[in-house]
Amino acid sequence: MVEFFIAKRIHFDKKGTKQVSRSAVRIAIAGIALGLAVMILTVAILFGYKREIRAKVVGFGSHIQISNFDNNFSYETLPIVVSDSLLNAVASTPGVYHAECFSTKPGIIKTDTDFLGIVVKGVDKNYDFTFFKKNMIEGDVLAFGDSLTNQVLISGSIADKLHLKTGDSFLTYFVQKDVRMRKFTVSGIYRTNYSEYDNMFVLTDIRHIRKLNNWSDDQVGGIEVLVNNFDRVDEIAENLYFEMQAGAAGTYFVRTIKDLNPQVFNWLGLLDMNVWIIICLMLAVTGFTGISGLLILILERTNMIGILKALGATHYSIRKVFLFVSSFLVTRGMIIGNVVALLICFIQQYFHIFKLNPEIYYIDTVPVSLNIFYIVLLNIGTLLASMLLLILPSFIIAKINPARSIRFE
Repeated sequence: MVEFFIAKRIHFDKKGTKQVSRSAVRIAIAGIALGLAVMILTVAILFGYKREIRAKVVGFGSHIQISNFDNNFSYETLPIVVSDSLLNAVASTPGVYHAECFSTKPGIIKTDTDFLGIVVKGVDKNYDFTFFKKNMIEGDVLAFGDSLTNQVLISGSIADKLHLKTGDSFLTYFVQKDVRMRKFTVSGIYRTNYSEYDNMFVLTDIRHIRKLNNWSDDQVGGIEVLVNNFDRVDEIAENLYFEMQAGAAGTYFVRTIKDLNPQVFNWLGLLDMNVWIIICLMLAVTGFTGISGLLILILERTNMIGILKALGATHYSIRKVFLFVSSFLVTRGMIIGNVVALLICFIQQYFHIFKLNPEIYYIDTVPVSLNIFYIVLLNIGTLLASMLLLILPSFIIAKINPARSIRFE
C-alpha cells in the first residue's frame, strides 16, 4: 500500500524532521501515554478499592444471611432452628461454598478503668476464620473443644481503647431481664481498619449466647452463607429464599450483604461515576494532544502534500497517509502508557509505596487490581477514540493549494 509506505518514511525519517515537529510529536506521544496510564491506574485502583472494602464487609457478615423474619435488623436476634440436614442443604445449594451458624448479642465490656459497648458475635467450630487470619496482628483465632471456651477475638481498636493484649481477661455485661455477666480471655487481636466494625465486634463461642438467651443446642441467631461468585449473590439469595420458605412455613428471612449494608454498596456504586469522568477527561487529553501533533505534521509537510497533489494523489489518499502516521504515534504512546501503568501497579502491589490514612479510607495502602479484560478494553477504546478525533483535522489537507504549497518553506 503506497499510503502506508509513505507514512512509514515520514514517521521513521528523522533527518528531514524539524525541531518544532519533533517536540510536537514527543508532546503528543507523552499526552497519549499519560492519558492511557491514568485511565489504567484509575480502573485498577477503583477495582482494588471496591474489592478491599467489599472483602471487609463480607468478612464480618458473609455474602448472605438467613435469620428469623422478626429480627428487624437488630443485633439482639431471635432464634431459628437449624439442623445438620438444613445446614447441609444450604451448603449444597449451587453457587454456595460454605455455610455456618452465628448469633449476635449486644454487651458492655468493663475493665478496671474503662467500659465500652460492643456486639458479641457467637460462632462455632465450622466458622471460616480465613478473613480474620489475614488481619491478625497478635495471638490466634478461637480454638474450639468439647467444653465451652471463654476465649474471644477482639479488634485492635477495642484493645487500644481498653488497654488489652492477648492473655488479658475482662468482664462483659449483658443487659436483659436479668443482667448477666461473663468473663472472657483475649486469644487474639485483629485489625481490618474498617472502623465501623472494628469498634463493634467481639467473636466468641456461640454456646455463650445460647446460655445467655436460654436457647436449645439447635437454636442459633442465623446462618451465614458464602458464595463462589459475588456477581451471582442476588440470584443465589433468591433461590435460598424460595427453598427456605417452602420448607419452613415462611419463618426464615434471607438477605444479601447488599441488603444489610445498602449505604456501603451505594457509596461504592457512586465511585463508578468518578471513574467515567476521569476516563472521559483523559480521552479528551489524548485526543487533543494527538490533534495538535497531527496539525503540526501537516503544516511541516505542506510542501510534500502539494507535490503529491501535483502527481495526482487524491485528498483521500493523502489523508490516509497522515492517519497512518497518527496511528504510529498513538500506538507508540499507548505502549509507553501501558508499560508505565503496569509497572506502577506491580510496584504498588508488592511494595505498597503509596499509603493511605486508614481512618478515612478504611485501608492503609492504595489497592490495585489488574483486570486484563478492562485493560484491553481501555486500549481499544483509546485507539478508536484517538483515530476518530484525528479524522476531522485531516480534512485540512483539502484546503492546501498545490501551486502555492510547492513553494512553501
